[in-house]
Amino acid sequence: MSLFAAYSICTVSKDAAGFAGNIFAFGLFVSPITTFRRIIRNGSTEMFSGLPYVYSLINCLICMWYGTPLISPDNLLVTTVNSIGAVFQFVYIIIFMMYAEKTKKMKMLGFLLAVLGIFAIILGGSLQISDIVTRRLFVGSLSCASLISMFASPLFIIKLVIQTKSVEFMPFHLSLSTFLMSTSFFLYGLLNEDPFIYGPNGIGTILGIVQLILYFYYENKSREDSREHLVVSYA
Repeated sequence: MSLFAAYSICTVSKDAAGFAGNIFAFGLFVSPITTFRRIIRNGSTEMFSGLPYVYSLINCLICMWYGTPLISPDNLLVTTVNSIGAVFQFVYIIIFMMYAEKTKKMKMLGFLLAVLGIFAIILGGSLQISDIVTRRLFVGSLSCASLISMFASPLFIIKLVIQTKSVEFMPFHLSLSTFLMSTSFFLYGLLNEDPFIYGPNGIGTILGIVQLILYFYYENKSREDSREHLVVSYA
């Protein structure tokens, strides 16, 4: 196989992984729609928290900026997925504020302004760094830390599943989408030789595998328990 052919295969594989990551990420972005349908229908945010959408927004903005040619070359698919994600999170936050109580609404407005302010500082500060390698290291480290913090959030769900021995609070489609998205961008980062992408997404892949194992374990266990109860009741 010639060097050109090997390079072509690598490029096609990288783009395929990136496109797959975009598709699976879109599945995650639309998952809160059912929650917001309930909020709109009831005219209240009830006990729902808006903080996850604030965290997701700052994560998407930082990663979007990292994927631009001004920071890192040949990472356009990182910019596209996070641009779409940022739009979704921004819309979710606006809807949440529309139906939230006055106190909660003011808090959310403060968080939103803080996120936009932090991103403006990161954007302006990184552009002041003339050396492209240092600039990429600066923004890449921030995006990596942001992604790791996002992937760490399922640890609370994993703990809850183990404690309750129930997968009620860990929907299968979210666990599967997280695993597929993380795996896709892990491969994309590897093929692009970008540690700021394959590092955090490698962690996300491992956590996704753990979630799926727990899901199938406790789902099967709950089915077995249900069968035992049926046998006892009929006996």
